[in-house]
Amino acid sequence: MSESDKHQGHKESGAEAGVETGAETGADTDTDGVLAEVGPRLRRIRKERGATLAGLSSATGISVSTLSRLESGLRKPSLELLLPIARAHQVPLDELVGAPQVGDPRIRAAKPIVMHGRTHWPLTRQPGGLQAYKVLEPQRKLEPEPRTHEGYEWLYVLSGRLRLVLGEHDVVLGAGEAAEFDTRVPHWFGSTGEGPVEFLSLFGRQGERMHVRARPKKRGEDD
Repeated sequence: MSESDKHQGHKESGAEAGVETGAETGADTDTDGVLAEVGPRLRRIRKERGATLAGLSSATGISVSTLSRLESGLRKPSLELLLPIARAHQVPLDELVGAPQVGDPRIRAAKPIVMHGRTHWPLTRQPGGLQAYKVLEPQRKLEPEPRTHEGYEWLYVLSGRLRLVLGEHDVVLGAGEAAEFDTRVPHWFGSTGEGPVEFLSLFGRQGERMHVRARPKKRGEDD
């Protein structure tokens, strides 16, 4: 028998025994760790419900020996085995395999900040980097006072009309329109005086840039 035949025979015997002979990757290691915890979890759930192996076998159609090997880790769990066990225990399949629970994705509303008659609701939790705000500007007619500072800003109008003065441009943005600009350029934005405006503002002090732009209009162009 050649060395290649011996090697092939060794691989086949290992597969028959349920032994992995290949090099383990990081993903394989993680999966093995999850599977190793299934057996003890199956035993714990069964005992919490006061069920015996014989009773569970009768409910699932799985032999007592197979159930025992599953709980001791000698039998690799499979979907065909876990599904009837989950049904018998009346628990989600995720509970048997220990899938992580999804946390609450909602952002708890922070206390609004009122500055110069404008209300800001912070939408980001961490300091530094990009900061996001929902802003409500009341209906009022103000004279633009452009200013400059380090950073980059992105505006998106939710409702109403927002006037943006940026350098030589005088822009009016409606609902669904956005603007992006370097805040080192003289700029000002606020109500057109026609009604309140609600918009989102994302600001990055280190010059982080967004990627949605509204084409600016020069003074005198129609809105």
